[in-house]
Amino acid sequence: MITFTTGMKLLRAKNYETVYKQSIEALRINEKNPLPFFLLGVLASDTGSHGKSLELFAKACEHGAENVYYQTYFAKALAALGYHDLAKKHADIAAGLGTQDALLADMIGVVYSRTGYHNLAIPFFEQAVKKNPRWAKFQFNLGASAEFIGDFEKAKTAYKNVLSLEPKFYLAWFSLVALEKQTPDNNQLEKLKTLFTSAAGDAEAQLLLGHAAAKTLEDLERFEESFTWLEKGKALKRNQVGYNQKTTSELFRTAKTVAATAADSRLASSTASALVPIFVVGLPRTGTTLVDRILSSHPKVRSAGELTLFSELAQAAAQTPINGHINADTFLASARIDMSSVGQAYLDKTKDLALNTNLVLNKNGDTTHLIDKMPLNFFYVGLIHRALPNAKIIVLRRGALDSCLSNYRQLFATHNRNYDYSYDIENTASYYREFDALIAHWRVIIPPDRFTEIAYEDIVNDQENQTRKLLDFCELDWDEACMNFHKNTAPVATASAVQVRQPLYSGAIGRWKKYGNKLNALKAALGDLAG
Repeated sequence: MITFTTGMKLLRAKNYETVYKQSIEALRINEKNPLPFFLLGVLASDTGSHGKSLELFAKACEHGAENVYYQTYFAKALAALGYHDLAKKHADIAAGLGTQDALLADMIGVVYSRTGYHNLAIPFFEQAVKKNPRWAKFQFNLGASAEFIGDFEKAKTAYKNVLSLEPKFYLAWFSLVALEKQTPDNNQLEKLKTLFTSAAGDAEAQLLLGHAAAKTLEDLERFEESFTWLEKGKALKRNQVGYNQKTTSELFRTAKTVAATAADSRLASSTASALVPIFVVGLPRTGTTLVDRILSSHPKVRSAGELTLFSELAQAAAQTPINGHINADTFLASARIDMSSVGQAYLDKTKDLALNTNLVLNKNGDTTHLIDKMPLNFFYVGLIHRALPNAKIIVLRRGALDSCLSNYRQLFATHNRNYDYSYDIENTASYYREFDALIAHWRVIIPPDRFTEIAYEDIVNDQENQTRKLLDFCELDWDEACMNFHKNTAPVATASAVQVRQPLYSGAIGRWKKYGNKLNALKAALGDLAG
């Protein structure tokens, strides 16, 4: 008879056939035995059958609700597929049951971090580290969540611990360099260069190390060298992804085909007194997180972070793949989508986010507005207006040269193919031109009381008036807390985690001027927009 210990051992050895046979036999004996459902769920997950794994883990939890392993694995599978509300629910159950297993504690922490609850994740990462201080991944996970909540000293210590255990843990090198400004007396440039050379042929390693070296050189004000290292770091990955500009142009073209007529009056009237969604969109690294922090500092506003929810609901309604990748087929199918149902589903699924006190600290519970700060939702503006006629859509704009440079300098998650343009500076320029044309399209067809644009440079140079403009657009009263957004204690799960905890500064405006002739190709590709 299969047991938990023998089953997990067989799974680690990838002896899937034996696990399957013994699990089926166990179910023949007792169809309510949770263990075989659990083991078959792990097997399904290991072999890529993620939808099936959810069914099996659900069965294991149904018949073995008090088992922390069943609840944790189910929560992890749910989080991986984007079912964040349910994942959080089962993580809470697992947390309540408790565990002395370091790996399981880390898994619970990972679920909390993936669902945005970094304050809840940290105790579990700390438990995992205490149980097994020599496992570098535990240390890294602790550092990442600490960084998101603004505990930079804890993050720095954790990243250094990672590198003491695994000197070739390249993501930790990148994270450590990104955490603080590098100085002539405190930098690891030569070490990074040595590691880069030794990682020849490894696209992921060279991407991380090249970005870390470039960030170091930028901090040292050696800007042209910094750009050279960005080019070196991205070279292998650029060739690997094989970016297709024609496919991207088709995506932008089809987005414009969406009729932007608001959903029928029934939804408009039924949502009139509901939570008002605020969509903050734009190119990455152009101030979306800044606006999110300004608005979420208001006592009636909460931020849900970067949700993939709207795109997933739209793709589900269009019956196109839900894989995190924006696809043209969703827009082509938009004419037959019942967007009022999509809008209602969005409101239903985000309601709990607004009420959950763990998302934003020091709120008094009278939330009226919820921010969805997924930058790439700019593709969905037409569908958002159809689905949620009550929604406010704010587009961040930034000078073309600074926008493109910021995107090129940014290390995006390599599994996310939506950012493949950023491996090449000229492709980034083409992407910007497409973005600019799409926003001009939305500007014409979406009502101005539902759609507005705001410039990053204007916020930096005229903070109070631009804050008032934002609040007026969202129909919110003035609140001085919005001027002190850097004191907002909510977690930040984006690349801006360090910057947005500081007051506004103008140093990022006109950064492109420091790179000299290195940006000649960018200027040429942008053409008239470069001015």
